[in-house]
Amino acid sequence: MNIAVLGHGTVGSGVVETIESKNKKLSDKTPDNSIDIKYILDLNDFPELSYCDKFTKDFQVILNDESVKVVVETIGGINPAFEYTMQAIQKGKSVVSSNKELVATKGFEILKAAEENNVNYFFEASVGGGIPIIRPISNCLAANKIDRVTGILNGTTNFIFSKMIDDKMSFEEALKLAQDNGYAEKDPTDDIEGFDAMRKICILSSLCYGHHIYPKEVYSEGISKIKNEDIYFANDLGFVIKLIADSQKIEDDKIQVITAPMLVDKHNQLANVNGVFNAVLVNGDATGEVLFYGKGAGKMPTASAVVADVLDCANHLKKRKNFGWGEHIDNFVADYLDRKSAFYLRAETENYQKSVEEIQQIFEGKCTISEEKNGQFAFITPIDTERNIENLKSKIKKSSIVAILRCLEENV
Repeated sequence: MNIAVLGHGTVGSGVVETIESKNKKLSDKTPDNSIDIKYILDLNDFPELSYCDKFTKDFQVILNDESVKVVVETIGGINPAFEYTMQAIQKGKSVVSSNKELVATKGFEILKAAEENNVNYFFEASVGGGIPIIRPISNCLAANKIDRVTGILNGTTNFIFSKMIDDKMSFEEALKLAQDNGYAEKDPTDDIEGFDAMRKICILSSLCYGHHIYPKEVYSEGISKIKNEDIYFANDLGFVIKLIADSQKIEDDKIQVITAPMLVDKHNQLANVNGVFNAVLVNGDATGEVLFYGKGAGKMPTASAVVADVLDCANHLKKRKNFGWGEHIDNFVADYLDRKSAFYLRAETENYQKSVEEIQQIFEGKCTISEEKNGQFAFITPIDTERNIENLKSKIKKSSIVAILRCLEENV
């Protein structure tokens, strides 16, 4: 079976290296005992590579070659990835992608085209990198009604938090170290502002709840405003801070989805996921809570997931797998301001005792409050909607609120 790889960046080159180095083992897992990379699309030349003869700059060459049965899209972004994907599918070629932005934004449209053309569109690598999560949810957990998916879906931000917690680094220092180690891009916006994790939770939510969830519907908050004081007070109160992507069914026709830094109780499984590792908790009515854990990114882990999808396509060339989700429904995603949780607030004060008295009066004595340090303290509110917490926060006069974060609630 001939395949083409679009893009020879980090993931694309990893896919080529994996298939080239393990060709015999992989070929044995295909119906015709062969898997060959016929083309690699890239605008750059790589004359030093042993497979330099496979490169082309013309997508039409790939598109019009009927011997190419599977196209691997690792370009990233929307265009030209979307255009190439749709053209390949309309030509009867299955497509495998690691492109989370494309799947989150155009997934339903592409899946519908794949169904109409009796081919497959797989994207295991778009969410967990090397962590199997798409296939287990769609296959292994198919008998379950899934009511919640919660996870740490971005290794860069998790690495940054680990350094802030363990090594007392500032956010800026930890980010620079992540960049120096190759965990963060030169422009880290997608990671540190939560967009990467948000796209991934959109994909998981679409898969779990059956309707396409667009990124524009999901409230997303990044980690760039987190200070060392927040790390300190969270620890003092029995928590760690993680960038959490959380999606849960609240009614038959309504879900809540959010991506934001949250306080996680130290006894929670996610609190102990450190460094560049990711973890996803899936709660099904039959299985209960299931944890998926591993390296969520990186060249070879992600390439591994892509190649697994290629093999799946190879084994379903003549019979398409029933896979995907339905169209978008208006108002399926609830307003994030109605989401319930406890909240962490950090405050500055000149009179700690009077501030504590005022806060306990406003929140009816139900707050957990830290000790004062350098004119600051923090407290955890009782569980309420964000809308109500904002209203109560406005009543605080004896201290100045300088930070507010959500707490991850296991059962609200």
